[in-house]
Amino acid sequence: MAETEKTSLKLLVDKKNRTVLFAEAGKDFVDFLFHCLALPVGTIVSLLPKAGVADGLRNLYASVENISDAYIELREKEALLNPKARSSGPEVMRLLLPEAPPSAPIELYTCPDRTASPFGHSNTCCSRVTDCPSTRCPACNNTMSKKLSWVAGPAGPAAGAASSAMVPGGEGGYVKGVVTYMVMDDLVVKPMSTISCITLLNRFNVHEIADLQEKVIDFGLDEAIKLLRASLHSKTVLTDIFSAVLTD
Repeated sequence: MAETEKTSLKLLVDKKNRTVLFAEAGKDFVDFLFHCLALPVGTIVSLLPKAGVADGLRNLYASVENISDAYIELREKEALLNPKARSSGPEVMRLLLPEAPPSAPIELYTCPDRTASPFGHSNTCCSRVTDCPSTRCPACNNTMSKKLSWVAGPAGPAAGAASSAMVPGGEGGYVKGVVTYMVMDDLVVKPMSTISCITLLNRFNVHEIADLQEKVIDFGLDEAIKLLRASLHSKTVLTDIFSAVLTD
């Protein structure tokens, strides 16, 4: 598996109960969490372990993998097995997924009949396209076999800005990077403040500061997959995926 970038999280741990109260996180981690909501189901299934998780969906995924190309269009099969999520900036995608190769442009065809006709077939035919060269033109019934030339869109920052989610101020991703965020054990996300921290300690009946400990951990692809898995069934996601560090 290719190397992926990692981000750092600061966990506030209750040593006595061996739980994560919350994580102190920056924009990159919160962007990743919010991006999970935009991931196609097929992408999530392909990332999860092959046994014991979302078995029904995994069986559907395996069915598409194993079905003969005689019964499904190859392009449709690829779209189901490797769906494309909306881009939200390169940092989020590098954190979760290995870099995907660029997809090939779709080949489009039109009707070769461009001669003038008293019935106006020429104008009508030219306005129709298809991705299958054996399709019959509904206007003149000729085979739409004339391949159109693909013109690539502009590359560079302007194109990237157009295809990625933007927040005020020109930042990519979903949230602003002007504040630190508090991510609760159950993945509730809110801006961090002194008042919210005090409120949280009271909520969990933390009376001894000595029972609390800060732990800084790295969060990469392995942890991202564990988080996706735990988020499907657990209300203590952070405690579940970082259980190993709670006993240190």
